[in-house]
Amino acid sequence: MTKLYIPERHPTHIPRSHLLEKLNEGLHRKFSLVSAPAGFGKTSLVSEWVKEVGRPVAWLSLDEGDDDPTRFLTYFIAAIQTINSNIGKGLLAVLQSPQMPPIPSILTTLLNEIATMPENFVLVLDDYHVIDSSQVDTILNFLLDHIPPQMHMVITSREDPQLPIARLRARGQLTELRAADLRFTTDEATEFLSQTMGLKLSRDA
Repeated sequence: MTKLYIPERHPTHIPRSHLLEKLNEGLHRKFSLVSAPAGFGKTSLVSEWVKEVGRPVAWLSLDEGDDDPTRFLTYFIAAIQTINSNIGKGLLAVLQSPQMPPIPSILTTLLNEIATMPENFVLVLDDYHVIDSSQVDTILNFLLDHIPPQMHMVITSREDPQLPIARLRARGQLTELRAADLRFTTDEATEFLSQTMGLKLSRDA
């Protein structure tokens, strides 16, 4: 299922060690947000980082169809099952039931199961800006409010999700990378233009 695969590194990839270091520094927090317009390399950066982070990684690439809460949770669980196939087994059947219990009950069960996992891990929600559902936003808020210590969540998005960003920031629970952080430094721009684009430019140019 391609939604659950970590994207491959682009052949013209430019290493961005200072940004990887900032993401590493944020691993002790609940949540990392990589928010910037299209073309800033959000997915490339995070896919590079998770391949070197030294923890199991669950990856979910979102699309417009994931606005549906049941579908969102189904894929969310499927992503975690790429690390531990026992997590959420019973919940997947419950999500297809016509007599589905309340969402908070499902989330509590899921979080309790995640809390039994022996290893720290990272879960990435890529392209969250495609989600236009207050129900999914509510699910995400619940997950972040009760996130087990084993789990670090990363969201990439073209705009800030409907989350209590200011509160998370004030509590020291959030790492942020934004457009200003993702812009190339002079050295990175030089490397991109000379090596990737093959342009014979001086550093000043």
